Amino acid sequence: ARVLQGCRELGVPVVVTEQHPRVLGPTVPELGAQDLPKHPKTCFSMVGPAVEAELRARPHLTAAILCGIEAQACILQTALDLLERGLDVHVVVDACSSRSQLDRVVALGRMQQSGAFLTTSESLLLLLLRDAAHPCFRKVLPLLKEPAPDTGLLPLLGGLGPPGGL
Repeated sequence: ARVLQGCRELGVPVVVTEQHPRVLGPTVPELGAQDLPKHPKTCFSMVGPAVEAELRARPHLTAAILCGIEAQACILQTALDLLERGLDVHVVVDACSSRSQLDRVVALGRMQQSGAFLTTSESLLLLLLRDAAHPCFRKVLPLLKEPAPDTGLLPLLGGLGPPGGL
């Protein structure tokens, strides 16, 4: 929810997909995306016809931010598809989950090895702001003050990142 709220405040376009919502259920209300259009899909990558149309509508797009569930399936395959299209891909690790921590960590490593940038929600929002003088800084500041959720990743990230750790 933190990434979505920050993107809304900063005017960053958001695309929401749902994996087979008739079977798996809709996007949880806690995310705060009730008013956003949802693109249902059955393939694991979100880069299907609806998202392809979104990409074509933004020919100057150079980067994408990914967060969601099932890092080893939907996030990984989407990241690989977007990297293949030449986009910079930023994966928000504290906003991605998997049923298994092992699958999650291996997927994050694979994305990083493939050229995606791993980041945190706080780091991402600060990167988007770039300056405390940004006109939206005061609106985003409460999100930055919220403690990030304990995702259980810290002990598992030893092998990821630059030499010496993250």
